[in-house]
Amino acid sequence: MTRIDGLAYDEVGEGPAVVLIHAGIADRRMWRHQCDSLSDRYRVISYDWRGYGESADPAGDLVHREDLLRVMDGLGVERAALVGDSMGGSYSVEAALVAPDRVAGLVLISSGLSGHTWPEDMIAQAREWVHSTVPADRLARYRSGTAGRVLPGDLDAFARAHVLWQVAGPDRGLDDLDPEVWELAFAMMRRVFERSWSRRPVTERHLSAKERLHEITAPTLVINGLADVPGIQAVSDLLTDEIKGARRLDLPATGHLPPLERPAEVNAALSSFLGDLSW
Repeated sequence: MTRIDGLAYDEVGEGPAVVLIHAGIADRRMWRHQCDSLSDRYRVISYDWRGYGESADPAGDLVHREDLLRVMDGLGVERAALVGDSMGGSYSVEAALVAPDRVAGLVLISSGLSGHTWPEDMIAQAREWVHSTVPADRLARYRSGTAGRVLPGDLDAFARAHVLWQVAGPDRGLDDLDPEVWELAFAMMRRVFERSWSRRPVTERHLSAKERLHEITAPTLVINGLADVPGIQAVSDLLTDEIKGARRLDLPATGHLPPLERPAEVNAALSSFLGDLSW
């Protein structure tokens, strides 16, 4: 394992640089199909956010866009295409706003967006479907990092419910996911909460990007899973409408992790989009 300032990363292939930024419910393992597919033409870099996967815990406030640019700096990458899933998409947008000359293109998959407020019905559904799987008093201690010990059964229940709600999607079930997708999604999700519940929370500093999407000049592809949570799909609508010239791909029967669930379709879209960029 190699790290840059505590950030674990993988690098394969040669050519123009493509940086893969994982979802908040995953780690860099979610990109295994894309690393294999793209490495014959591109220098493919994937890394774990600080506090995720094999990266070090945060020592202070988290600024994910700065960590993204820090990885690029550490590897001598002046300019790259950024491919982000979920909040990884949000951090890619922030990087494109603060360092536009360094971004050759953006691929925003099931993306989040800093400055956007999630709708109340989505928050209520998360509470009902996911948060209710762990007793409220224990969940509060876990989130504050004061529990001392995280019960394995709570991790299992919470991770399982979260995968069903988001990776499968609210209108699908376990049988709709390939067993390999389920196994990896569950393992990544469980690790996310195992780490976050075992330490004190830290402040994340964001750049509010929602009102600045018109400033983005990088060619952009928006990929949306049609089985994803509706409130998340609404962000894909917003990105498509507000980023000038953005392309859009909707994937039927696909939840929140299209690169893992629909690798053939995502890889084909990435290959086409990246091939059109002016590096």
